[in-house]
Amino acid sequence: MTATDASTQAEIPPARPTRPPDGTAPTGTDPSPFVSFTSADRFATVGEIYEEARRALPPQVWDFLDGGSGGEQTLRANLSSFERWSVLPRLMTGAGEPDLACAFLGIELSMPVLTSPFGADRLLHRDGQLAVARANAKAGVASIVPEAGSYSWEEVATAAPGAARMAQLHPMGNPANFAAMLRRAAAAGFSALCLTLDCPTAGWRERNMRNRFDVAVDVVSGNYPHAGPADLADTLGQLFVRREPIWTWDELAGRMADSPLPWMAKGILTGSDAEAAVLAGAAAVLVSNHGGRQLDTVPAALDQLPEVVAAVGGRVPIALDSGIRRGSDVVKALALGADVVVIGRAAAMALAAGGEEGVGRLHELLREEISTTIKLLGASGVDELTDTMIRPSAVSRW
Repeated sequence: MTATDASTQAEIPPARPTRPPDGTAPTGTDPSPFVSFTSADRFATVGEIYEEARRALPPQVWDFLDGGSGGEQTLRANLSSFERWSVLPRLMTGAGEPDLACAFLGIELSMPVLTSPFGADRLLHRDGQLAVARANAKAGVASIVPEAGSYSWEEVATAAPGAARMAQLHPMGNPANFAAMLRRAAAAGFSALCLTLDCPTAGWRERNMRNRFDVAVDVVSGNYPHAGPADLADTLGQLFVRREPIWTWDELAGRMADSPLPWMAKGILTGSDAEAAVLAGAAAVLVSNHGGRQLDTVPAALDQLPEVVAAVGGRVPIALDSGIRRGSDVVKALALGADVVVIGRAAAMALAAGGEEGVGRLHELLREEISTTIKLLGASGVDELTDTMIRPSAVSRW
């Protein structure tokens, strides 16, 4: 990611006219779109949300959102990984209505879902993570609020205090700024931290290169409103300008020793790194390859989940992201040992497609499919999902 002057970027999409549910032409430009009908009238499936996001966004912004790094091998692997697992139902179990509620790092959730800390969010919708957090609060879902977002942590926390529960940070750059941000997250009322460990610099994004697309400073500097490119290079470190060494596990452990909040290590793909994170003090690990947007050709996150589960051995809870597109994907991840999932690209697509209402509709669809899948498996809730209910598919689609 390269910070450039905002004037060289694609304009943030303006408010679009509201289209009534009967399909008639829009009438005027409503300053608060998506209010004359519910998202359920528009989005029958998650696939329809993606289709609307593509229509809504300028092509270069769509590529920024939809694309991955390098040849996008990992991006494709994330999606196909869920197809390589089949579920095994149990019959006549007497199970009742599934209970989807759970807790993660002390955060109560109505279903085992959080939204990821995707930044540059105002490129997708003018309300960005504010809209995501408001939808999450209504759905009982938690937001991981980005450091490099369009709005500050405090703005998102004020917009939806019930959902803005985790603040995301990059452990890099100036240690003094990092320590100040730890204190700032606690002061803003967050319950936990998410440290993104797999992003010492931005991935090799060829779609962005072809489009000559750089992310403007103003959509990633919500937490640093007075910072210019030089300041951001200091505060966000190598994310913009790689000029400092990557921190070591010992350095991270030392800098987190006095953290007022528990923290989750994001970007874990191996058992050895999971072990190192736990020894460094992580209260949770997030199995993730950054949605295929960082280092290409790494394995799908789901494929690495069993290794991480074995290494952690129940000492800390485990989250998984990368490739989740539907409720049955969530169930498969939980059956393989994840405690919760984190949705990134799906939530960003829903934001682009319909703002707060689009994200809310995504949650409805996920909840309904998770519940239906658990019912069909013969289970009573997410706590009954185990690896006895899942096995590799007979026909690999790799």
